[in-house]
Amino acid sequence: MNPHNPLSQYFRQPAIYIKLPSKGQYYPPGALEMPANGEVPVLPMTAIDEITYRTPDALFSGQAVVNVIQSCIPAIKNAWAIPSIDIDTILVSIRIASYGHDLSFATVCPACTNTDDYGVDLRTVLERIKSPDYTQPIRQGDIEIYFRPMTYKNLSDNNKVQFDEQRIFQSLNNTTEEADAAQVTAMGQALKRMTEITVSALSQSIMTIKTPTALVTEPEYIAEFMKNCDSGLFNRIQTYVVDHKSEAEMKPVLIKCANCSNEYQQAITLDMTNFFGRAS
Repeated sequence: MNPHNPLSQYFRQPAIYIKLPSKGQYYPPGALEMPANGEVPVLPMTAIDEITYRTPDALFSGQAVVNVIQSCIPAIKNAWAIPSIDIDTILVSIRIASYGHDLSFATVCPACTNTDDYGVDLRTVLERIKSPDYTQPIRQGDIEIYFRPMTYKNLSDNNKVQFDEQRIFQSLNNTTEEADAAQVTAMGQALKRMTEITVSALSQSIMTIKTPTALVTEPEYIAEFMKNCDSGLFNRIQTYVVDHKSEAEMKPVLIKCANCSNEYQQAITLDMTNFFGRAS
């Protein structure tokens, strides 16, 4: 922004202020300028931001999300480094700052298949997002495993690889011909790669493994440990990571069907078609 521009006083101004679930922890140096009061200002999207969010390639790569976050929350200097527990809070706050706190979406009752429109107040959604506690380790024998949230870069990379592998697996699984040896081999390789993605994601969530003689932080050592630990410990780690991640995500809303009075949980998604559309 040019400080000499006489129109600068008419530029967009912060619409809301938010507290990040992470409280600014887990950001590398230089990635976040946290205000002294801990409340981060959020600006509404510009027309350029809206265009960016409608660029399919940029959305798939994650670059569109990064560009819009850094545009709307100038305190975040490197959105790739955002810890995963802050992502939903940040995106919901940008939606509120840009289009208001009311969100309408279509929902289908699982009992009677009736389709209806439902409205939710996104301020209530923000209030229900919790801040996970990563200070408690998992203890197994004489080792202690300490965790941290993955970064947005980790999530984006893992999601892209997983999407490609699932697409390959689905194409193989949906074949109408009798599976030959090559197809069986290809499916086995796809399943193996998807398992490797899971192992990689869990490894990225481990900050430190403390043993009686060492404090291990090297990613390659932690990844090797995850590949070779017993299944019981692996499952404990996976449960810990999944549970902590879900605490900082948007919670589903309870809906009562207007047609049959059935009550069901409806997830709120962050896709472009509804979440970042203008409020009606």
